[in-house]
Amino acid sequence: MSSGIRAELRVDADGTCPVASTAADAGTSTFSVSRGVASESSGTVTEEFMLDRADAATHATDDIDAVFTYGSKTVYRFSRERGRGCPCECIEQFDCPVVDVHTRDGMLYLVFHAADIEALQNIITTLQETFPNVDIRRLLRTHGDQSNHDLVFVDRGRLTERQREVLATAHRMGYFERPKGANAGEVAETLDISRSTFTEHLAAAQTKLLDAILAE
Repeated sequence: MSSGIRAELRVDADGTCPVASTAADAGTSTFSVSRGVASESSGTVTEEFMLDRADAATHATDDIDAVFTYGSKTVYRFSRERGRGCPCECIEQFDCPVVDVHTRDGMLYLVFHAADIEALQNIITTLQETFPNVDIRRLLRTHGDQSNHDLVFVDRGRLTERQREVLATAHRMGYFERPKGANAGEVAETLDISRSTFTEHLAAAQTKLLDAILAE
């Protein structure tokens, strides 16, 4: 069995997600989000999400309707155009369905399954190119035996400030792309450090992150 990855990401949707925006305005979190794709000809997606009932009168709008009261909570529904580049669609273009969506503090939390590290990196890179803040919250790996899983927390605090700066600059300049957007010397020059110092910082940062992800 291949080593698949279950990933949870936190994404700043930057105003592109009505669910996150409405929950942020209400000062609460969503309890569930459901998405249904209409026929190809309509080109629309209908979504429902749940907030505290007390927010229903305040946060229902012309575009977002309160459609059902469920105990102490209210279900909202809205339709939007498909293909406008929301975080869920950015992930699903890699044939990875988003299996769980919720919001907290105005941020989207998205859960999906990637076939391997390369697929995960491609998804994260695409999101980072589109949205201002993308964090890996947790990764769950499969190790051959389906019953054996590792829950991995990726803590950026493991890195020093300088290591984060080196990684961020290298990523921004395309050092990790194929073909490379910049070589080690070019990234080092931008950082105003020697090539050997850049390599040392990069190796240390990558080792810490890979230790967290691949630890047995």
